[in-house]
Amino acid sequence: MRPRSLALAAAIAVLPLTAVSLGVSTAQAATPNAAPRVALPNTVNPAVAHSEKKGDVPAAQQIAVSVSLKLRNTDALDRFLTAVATPGTPEYGHYLTPEQFTAQFGPTQAAVDQVRAYLAQQGLTVTDVSANRQVVNAHGTAAQVSQAFGTHESSYLDPQLQRAFFANDAAASIPSDLAAVVQGVSGLDNHAVRKNRLATPNAVTPNTASSTPSGMAPAQYTGAYNLNKTGADGTGTTVALWEFDGYKSSNLTTYDSQYGLSGPAVSTVSVDGASYDSAPGQGQGEVELDSEIVRGAAPKATQLVYEAPNSDQGEIDMANKIVTDNRVSVVSISWGSCEPDTTASSMTAVDNAFKQAAAQGISIFSASGDDGSRDCTRSTSGSTVKAVDFPASSPHQTGVGGTNLKVSSSNTYSSESAWSTAGGGVSTVFAKPSWQTGTGVSGTMRTVPDVSSNADPASGFAIYTAGAWQVYGGTSAAAPLWSGYAAQFNQKAKAAGQPVLGEASPRLYSVASSSSYGSTFHDVTTGANQDFSAKAGYDQVTGWGSPVADALTTALLGGGTTPPSGGCTAAQLIGNGGFESGTASPWTASSGVIDNSASQPAHSGGWKSWMDGYGSAHTDTMSQTVSIPAGCASAKLTFWLHIDTAETGSTAYDKLTVQANGTTLATYSNADAAAGYVQRTLDLTSFAGKTVTVTFTGTEDSSLQTSFVIDDVALNVN
Repeated sequence: MRPRSLALAAAIAVLPLTAVSLGVSTAQAATPNAAPRVALPNTVNPAVAHSEKKGDVPAAQQIAVSVSLKLRNTDALDRFLTAVATPGTPEYGHYLTPEQFTAQFGPTQAAVDQVRAYLAQQGLTVTDVSANRQVVNAHGTAAQVSQAFGTHESSYLDPQLQRAFFANDAAASIPSDLAAVVQGVSGLDNHAVRKNRLATPNAVTPNTASSTPSGMAPAQYTGAYNLNKTGADGTGTTVALWEFDGYKSSNLTTYDSQYGLSGPAVSTVSVDGASYDSAPGQGQGEVELDSEIVRGAAPKATQLVYEAPNSDQGEIDMANKIVTDNRVSVVSISWGSCEPDTTASSMTAVDNAFKQAAAQGISIFSASGDDGSRDCTRSTSGSTVKAVDFPASSPHQTGVGGTNLKVSSSNTYSSESAWSTAGGGVSTVFAKPSWQTGTGVSGTMRTVPDVSSNADPASGFAIYTAGAWQVYGGTSAAAPLWSGYAAQFNQKAKAAGQPVLGEASPRLYSVASSSSYGSTFHDVTTGANQDFSAKAGYDQVTGWGSPVADALTTALLGGGTTPPSGGCTAAQLIGNGGFESGTASPWTASSGVIDNSASQPAHSGGWKSWMDGYGSAHTDTMSQTVSIPAGCASAKLTFWLHIDTAETGSTAYDKLTVQANGTTLATYSNADAAAGYVQRTLDLTSFAGKTVTVTFTGTEDSSLQTSFVIDDVALNVN
């Protein structure tokens, strides 16, 4: 036997920040270590240039900082992110685990140790390191922080916002021997605050808690966007809500009861000790809006509300916790800040976590903002600056703009126009990604948004929050609606044996640039924000438009089953065929199958797939999905197989079946047992031009073990 071991239109809600002393303090240490130093670009908050300096930060004041480390092998990472989202490539849909991402692309432990040692040398206390090694958090006095990063911390008053804050006067610097591993440092200022993207009509009188709600109900928006025709409700999927405030479960329950919705209870995941739910702040409406819209679109999806401090460090830590937890396949973001008023090094740190999300198959949808093409209108830079919102400007998530939606009396789509203050424009931070094609917009920088849906508060949603019914809009409502759609899609994809949506934009742009565009998106062609007008095809107010959910799902699933026609480049398509990663991915395998014990040796290396071997009724499976290009004249599946058995005679009691898309290619049994490994070859040429799932199934009867040991699997095409 086998051995086993929200804010109103007139006033956007922000979290209060602790006021800092505006008096002059004991002098900070201003002279860094004598070793050569390198400046860290983009580490000064842009608000410093527009603010009034009031004095020094007290030398003994505690400051918390986050040191972000550089990713490794970034060229290879970029190639992988392109391939994993492209149907027909060997990597398509073969997402990584957090451990695999960190091993291949994350900072090394040696880099973390180097940074920790330096911080400790400067007197700072390291509080924690993110599980993916991308962030080292520490705290110390202003004097110690100034010494460590070659800065001077001063107190300022922002005249636009009438808010006191502290910040470093000039760019941070680090010893030159750290420059190769450190991306940037955040926390040297406390100016940046994420605002929710929530709006109400100009004149709304909140209903009493017992009155009938007004505003758009789930049946209306699911009917208009055909979310009710996909045959999915989010079952088996999990969505993260990215929040800087809390909620009351009783409000969510009231919403569910009003509309006859049911699903898994919403739960909170605290980041950096944040705890808002006992006494939510001004952002409560935002959190409850996000949850209720996702519930309406995908009622059976599990929701995890990640709650973080409203700061640079809080946002960075939340991004990294979500990807390292790896509990969700979709993230909905309704908070942001305008690019010109956000420290670029902090945006880069968040975007690095978004790269990991893309590599792991996590879709992110972010609100594009509610100030049109002048996203800094309620921020330091003001309304004269053309600007877009972050994180919606990140190239590794999908920015969601806003529309005014009209629904028929039978809850079907009637018409749609651009919302006049929907966020959109051109990033000044991020370059145009390779997938952002077919837009008709010239230039080298990323444009926003990518898609859109209802956001105008004049066509707003009925939301139950803080004990009363409200009518809410804003791109805050559009992002969770698309997130709910993604949860629906992931349910359908799993049922079809297809990969989850993953990084959505490359796949959405592919569909939008195809002949299917007119049937998969509602192209919004009327309306404008301050600087851009809606038009046929892509525009910088509504992106490609809003979803026709059932047709879009069909197109996306079809894109995974019909690889592009054309030639065939000789390649090996199976991922992790020798199992040497020590994990199953990109295989889907029964627990315990991937094994490195000495009881059954591997054909090569230390790992193999050991199926069955229990001596009792048992079934193990292992499968992997790959796409075979249409132009391939040969596709050969090879693997080394060792069969060890306690059975005797020629009767086949225990069997190993190899299938491709359900078609049996070969069957082996205890009667084929041999002392060593035998290489087996199976022909998959007939599957050229298709996505094929190769499945190994080992079935054992009630007595006398048979072990099917598989190693060095390959699928060679030419």
